[in-house]
Amino acid sequence: MQPVILCVGIATLDHVYKVAEMPTRAEKYRAQDLTITTGGTAGNAAIAMTRLGARVCLHASLGEDGIGRDIVSGLLAEGVDCSHVRRIAGRASPISAIIVDGRGERLVVSYSDPLLPRDTDWLPHHLPDGARAVLGDTRWQEGTAHLFRLARAAGIPAVLDADREPTIVPEILELATHVAFSMQGLRDITGHADARAALEAYTGAAGRWVAVTNGGEGLFYRSEGHLVHLPAFDVPVVDTLAAGDVWHGAFAVRLAEGAGEHEAARFASAAAALKCMRFGGRDGAPRRDEVDGFLGALVPV
Repeated sequence: MQPVILCVGIATLDHVYKVAEMPTRAEKYRAQDLTITTGGTAGNAAIAMTRLGARVCLHASLGEDGIGRDIVSGLLAEGVDCSHVRRIAGRASPISAIIVDGRGERLVVSYSDPLLPRDTDWLPHHLPDGARAVLGDTRWQEGTAHLFRLARAAGIPAVLDADREPTIVPEILELATHVAFSMQGLRDITGHADARAALEAYTGAAGRWVAVTNGGEGLFYRSEGHLVHLPAFDVPVVDTLAAGDVWHGAFAVRLAEGAGEHEAARFASAAAALKCMRFGGRDGAPRRDEVDGFLGALVPV
């Protein structure tokens, strides 16, 4: 049976440009490739989870504009339930311009309307039947906190994509059952640029499963007082955009299916690696058979 997962946070429209080298001067540059696609931490994760076999309902706010229409169309085309995506008249939907260079590294310039409402009164007060996990981001911390409270009351995983420090509602770090930081997010909190040192220095989210993802260096996580390193899979990197979002989505899917954290993290790392091999942000998110096949082809260690 497909697990039902609630996803909460930001969805955007991404314009993704591929160039040979990252621009360093204020000049004109010609892109080698372009894709316009749905993005955002929650939007990317929602699509990744549907491709991996989950039934996903996204909770987000968008403007009642053409950009919002295109965002919803992209989500619906992937099978994401958008019945809890709110459209606000007179407000602008989030949009990003992204440059991906020849090494697969990305530069993101995004805009979110500061007047988009952040209230949560319209969100559900009960989880739907069959809900097995909630995945939230730090872009809409009020919404993430609301659904995390429901998840904790129901005894299901509440996974936080902590790509930045949650300064608006710090409580979400305690409401989460699993916190996975980006390196940038954990560096901003601890001041450490080294992933292992940053995780060792972090003292928040006591009693929670806490990890930090750091691209080609892989994943570090704390388990029963020990620090565990899960190396990244060695793949040719084309585009790292949305890799972290895919990781969080894949991790939530396996937790929702009953897997342990180490197994879920390994599955998520494989999904993120496959995504990095393809240009186009979330368009490169793999399907379940691809991840299972990739893991199945590895030499046992």
